[in-house]
This record gives sequence, C-alpha cells and structure tokens, in this order.
Amino acid sequence: MSFINRTTLATLPRTERGQPLVLGGDPKGKNILYTNGNSIIIRDIADSTIVDIYTEHSVRTTVAKYSPSGFYIASADQSGKVRIWDTTQKEHILKNEFQPFAGQVKDLAWSLDNQRIAVVGEGRERFGHVINADTGTSVGEIAGHSNLINSVDFRPKKPLRIITGSEDNSVQVYEGPPFKFKTTLTDHTRFVQAVRFSPDGELFASAGFDGKMFLYKCDAEYSKVAEFGSPAHSGGIYAISWSPDGTKLLTASGDRSCKVWDASTFEVISEFKLGHDIMDQQVSCLWQGQYLLSVNLAGFITYLDVNNPEKPIKIVKGHNKSITALTISPDKSTIYTASHDAAVMHWDAKTFDHDRVQGVGHTNQVQDMAATQNNVYTGSFDDTLKAVNASSFQYQTESVKFESQPRGICICPHGSDKETVLAACINEVCVVQDNKKIGTFPIDFEGTSIAAHPTEADVAVGGAKDKKVHIFLLNGSNFSEKTTLEHTGAITDVAYSPNGAYLAASDANRKVVLYNALTYELCHNQDWCFHTAKVNCLAWCPNSLFLATGSLDTNIIIWSVEKPTKHLIIKKAHPQSQITRLGWLEDTVLVSTGQDSNIKIWDIVFC
Repeated sequence: MSFINRTTLATLPRTERGQPLVLGGDPKGKNILYTNGNSIIIRDIADSTIVDIYTEHSVRTTVAKYSPSGFYIASADQSGKVRIWDTTQKEHILKNEFQPFAGQVKDLAWSLDNQRIAVVGEGRERFGHVINADTGTSVGEIAGHSNLINSVDFRPKKPLRIITGSEDNSVQVYEGPPFKFKTTLTDHTRFVQAVRFSPDGELFASAGFDGKMFLYKCDAEYSKVAEFGSPAHSGGIYAISWSPDGTKLLTASGDRSCKVWDASTFEVISEFKLGHDIMDQQVSCLWQGQYLLSVNLAGFITYLDVNNPEKPIKIVKGHNKSITALTISPDKSTIYTASHDAAVMHWDAKTFDHDRVQGVGHTNQVQDMAATQNNVYTGSFDDTLKAVNASSFQYQTESVKFESQPRGICICPHGSDKETVLAACINEVCVVQDNKKIGTFPIDFEGTSIAAHPTEADVAVGGAKDKKVHIFLLNGSNFSEKTTLEHTGAITDVAYSPNGAYLAASDANRKVVLYNALTYELCHNQDWCFHTAKVNCLAWCPNSLFLATGSLDTNIIIWSVEKPTKHLIIKKAHPQSQITRLGWLEDTVLVSTGQDSNIKIWDIVFC
C-alpha cells in the first residue's frame, strides 16, 4: 500500500481581536504568507487550493516574510526564534536559526541585499534588533521605544533605513548600517500598528489605532508630507500596503472597511464596506500584483475588486481553529467540517467550492456530525443537537436540548421511516426524531462515541470511565443492554463496517480492536497497537476491507481486514498536530482533519 497527499484545504490565518495580522508576499506577486499555530502557510493567490505548509517551529508562529530574492523565508514565533529556510525545495532546508531577543516577534523585514533582518516585538529585554541573516551577529540596535513594537520595514534602496511603529504611539527612524536611532515622529495619538516604505523608497507611511495615516519623505529631515483623510478611518487601522507602482495605498481597518488611497492627492479612490458584524473587522491587507487582499477577524481572505467595490471577486473561507468534527454526505458529494469555535463548513468534494453554513448555529464546540441525504446533524458542547438543511446549507431554527454534553452522534439507518439520530452523551443515550428527543437511557460510564449497525438493532456506545464498549439493542425508542466489551483504556471511537460484518473500537491506550459484529468475538489475535499515543478516530473504507485510524501521534494507519498483519502508516499526516477525524470519499480516497485546522485529501493505493 502507498499514499499521495492529493489536496490540502489549508487553514485560514489565525487572528486575534485587537491585534494586527502581518501578511507576507513573494517578490513575484504569486504567493501570500501567513501563520496559524505552528504552521507557516504558503498559498497561491490565483489558485487558493495550491498550498505548501512549513511546520518546523516548536511554538506558535507569528510572522513570515520572503527575502527580496525570493529564495528564502524568515519566519518567527512567540518565543523570539527566527528560522531562515529555503523556498526552492520541497523539504525547505533550514539555513539558520537565531533568537534576537526573548519574547514574541510581531514583525520582521529583510534588507534589499538579503543580508540583514530587522526583528521587532515584545521582548523582555529589548523590543527589536537587527541581525546578519548569515551569521546572526548584531548589525544595529532598535532602541528608543518605551513599549512593544508592532511594525518594522526596511527601505528598499540605499542608503538603508529602518522604520518602526510602536505602542508608545511613535514612529522611529534608524540609519545605518550599523543601525542607530535617528529621530522620532510623534504625530499619532494611539498605538502605531503599521509602517511601510513605498516601493521606490522615497516615501513611507504610518497608520495606527487613532484611525490616522500619515505620509513622510525619506529625506534628511523625514518631513511629514500629508495626512490621509480626517481621519482616514473611523476605526483603528490595522495594516497598510503599497501598490506595486507606488502610486496608491491600501488600508484595512476595524471599522469593517478597506480603502484605496491616491499617494499624490491623498484622497480616497475606492472604499470597500465589508460587513456589519464584529467578525467583519479587517485586520490585515496586502497588495500583490493585480490582487488586493484583505483578511477579516474570522480569518476570511477577501479578494477586493477595485472596479466594483460593492462585490468582492471572491472570499476564501474555512477554519482557523482546531477542526473537531467531520462527516461526508451519503452520496459522497459534500464534505462537512466543524471546528472548536462552532463554525461549520461545507465543501464540494470535487471542486472544493465551499462556504460557511448559515443561520443561528451552536454557541460552543461542535463535537460530532452525522449526515443523511436531506440533513446534517451537529452535536455540540452547548448540550444541543441541531440540523442543517443539506440543500440550502442553512441551520434549522429548532434544536434538541440534552441533559449533558453529546460526545458522539450517528444516524440509525433502519427501524423507522423518519430520520433517527442517536446521541451518546455524558449521562445518557438518546433517540431523536423530528428535532424531538423521543427516548433516553441513563448511563454512568460517560459516553464518548456511538455507532448503529447498518441492518440490525445493535448499537455500540463507547465508555470513558469504565473503559468498555456497551452493546445495546434498540427497539423503537427503548434501549436494552446486550453485552459489554472490555478495553484497557477509555474508549475513544466505535464504528460498524458498512457491510455490517465488523465492529471496530479504539481506545486511549493506543489499541484498535476488531470484533465480529453481532457475536462480538475477536476477529483475529493480531495486536493492532502500532500507534504511539491515544487513538482519536476510526473510519471504514466503503468496501469494508480497510479501516483507517487517526491518533494523537500525528499519524494515520490503514489496516487490512483480510490481512491483519498488513498496514500502511502515513507518518506525520498532520505534522505537530493530532488527527481529529477521518472519512472516506471513495474506496481509495481518504479525508483527514487535524488540530492544525487543515483538511487533507489522500489517494490510497492498495497493493
């Protein structure tokens, strides 16, 4: 057996309220760079499904920038480490790793000759430093600010200059090399969030939480040219980006708008009003070639249309929090995913066209999902079950309230002409029809997962406290216990094979056990214990011949039912991220989700 990662539906940028997000772009205008968790995402602008992910940081990443040559990327994290790595090879070979200061890096910038990097942030001893990209030695001090520095930029021509914007409300200029403090500009009245040189290096702009943006000359006096607007935005400005020809500026603001400004007349050319919700605050922007991009607080990447400010060209949506639930429609046409922040997405399984499910959803993490041809059911830690219409992708208004958190849900495929949903909660197992709870069975073992046999009355429920799989018989809305299956760890998932021949169960003690359905005897004596940490999830191949498991160890293992000694390990399927859910689109196509917020499509070749 072998595998190929066909497609990655990448995470969106991780955003934080009140904090600017720094986007990077390659010199050719082809890709954008952003961070989420331990990952650096390199995303093609024209085709957003083309992505590359760098995952070698050991802590949360904060910023990444291409070198002017385009051959290297410098990425930084909250510990203060800066890694410089190659962009020309798939392996992204590490060139250097330095730590200019101890503390979170907020921004960095390369010099035009690719030799120097200015790094700023909230270090414990200093707020910024300038280092040699080859040796890490100091080539200047970023001194003079009294608070953390949010933004930095290098002049793209000689003589080299550095500008910084700080939460002490000032912009400072440094001359060098070696770089030393030159002057302070104090026109802002609140935190300065962005400073950027024009492409020709003759001008630079600054913007801040006072809603103001100023333009300065890069001359001996660093004189102020003008202020844009009065002020430029009614809310704080999070980011600015120059057009490639240096004649215009793009701004992104917490007032839920972006604006394009003329750099010579200082007037607004276009204004983009991008919503009314708090999540529509615009926290970053980037002008790359012909593309004008903006990112809102939800992480959505909006492609702005200068010719039609009322309607974006497109919006790239998805998840930027850990994905916690996955299901696939019975006809295999649609993938549904949900995340820690209760966001639910639907993806076309062929084109990957996507959108958020609309309507009033859950108020807490969606823990599990199950789909019929007509509806998708979501169980959440807000103790409710809700239904999504599979045609309109709209939440229905009614919901079912449980006595405790639902940890697992499944569709009962028989026994009624109505759609029947079974839910395993911490304190009960429930039967739901027509958005009403019609049956309940109290339990004391803390339900974790549930599965219904495709043709018989058997229902398997995983237990956390007693480390047992409980087999019930379902008669209408009533449960009666049939038998129990003992494990050595808390049960994490249970699943009947599509043909009804097997029951698979996984536990927190790394084991995967295969039972003959209905008799519940062991299928074989082979010890399926190749994961090195807790097994999180199970998924049966539609042909019932293979079982996929995902684990805390970041690996996926595909087991053969007919040849129990044979298995395929997809190592580091989601690097530095546990596998949270699995599903099969076809007999040879597997879908995986991770805590890294990525969705991956795998082609599996069975030999």
